[in-house]
Amino acid sequence: MAPPVAIAVVSWNTRALLRACLQSISPEVAAGRVEAWVVDNASSDDSAALVRVEFPWAHLIASRSNLGFGAAVNLVAARTRSPWIGVANADVELTPGALQALVDAGARDPAVGILAPRLLLPDGSTQHSVYPFPTLAFALAFNLGLAGLSPRLADRLALEGRWNPDRARSVDWAIGAFLLVRRAAWDAVGGFDSRQWMYAEDLDLGWRAAAAGWRTRYEPAAIVRHHGAAAASQRWGEDRDAQWQRSTYAWMLRRRGASATRTFALLNSAGAGARLLLLTPRALMLGGDAWARWLVMRRWTRLHLGNLLAPRATLEHHR
Repeated sequence: MAPPVAIAVVSWNTRALLRACLQSISPEVAAGRVEAWVVDNASSDDSAALVRVEFPWAHLIASRSNLGFGAAVNLVAARTRSPWIGVANADVELTPGALQALVDAGARDPAVGILAPRLLLPDGSTQHSVYPFPTLAFALAFNLGLAGLSPRLADRLALEGRWNPDRARSVDWAIGAFLLVRRAAWDAVGGFDSRQWMYAEDLDLGWRAAAAGWRTRYEPAAIVRHHGAAAASQRWGEDRDAQWQRSTYAWMLRRRGASATRTFALLNSAGAGARLLLLTPRALMLGGDAWARWLVMRRWTRLHLGNLLAPRATLEHHR
């Protein structure tokens, strides 16, 4: 009989973090609660050898090419039968009781298809890891400043810096550093869309799960440590945020079409541009941190404009 959870750890050149990740999963394997898998995406740092030598209880798929995140998890899902699928980056570590807290939350509500833990960053702070869907209504409310007028609404929408990370709640979607997905929900939506090679595959999974009638739930009692973007930073460096944004726009093109995508980009471009103008006098007078914030906002404005002017180029870039 299969253990309750099959965890798919996706690794790429994060050998030391992979070791810590598997060490944190080891007690769950020993207790018979987890079947652990590692999909190594053609790492050049001997990550696959590490798994073979130090963690022989983990099933290893050593890919000869970088499959991306979602496609790697799909391989594990196809090879397992556990009622729950754990989706994991190699830079996470489970804390004692975290996995059971997620399983218990899922058992209490059979309508929940995806469960997300509280992610703790290295400095001990809670990562902002849950978001509303990027709908046109939300983009309009956000860029007009309406979404943050009410603290209650801001918390319900899980706005960055305005949400209560201690409150368990249903959310639209959660980032895929670690997720627990009910097998029935996974099968209903067909797993990850492998066309989302990196980034937005978690948004897409949450979107399709919601369309199929499944809910996503955030459970702060389940604590998972997250080092954050370890592989992505190696792959894209300072261009990581731009890659994330391009992936999100590529997702929108596939799921919502060019018209909605251009409207979304227009709203974001206008909103970012307005915030840039408001920041300009302060940045020129004070310099320092104010100038650094101005440069960041200028970069985001340009990125949104690029997706507004050439959305099809974004999609082609991610095929």
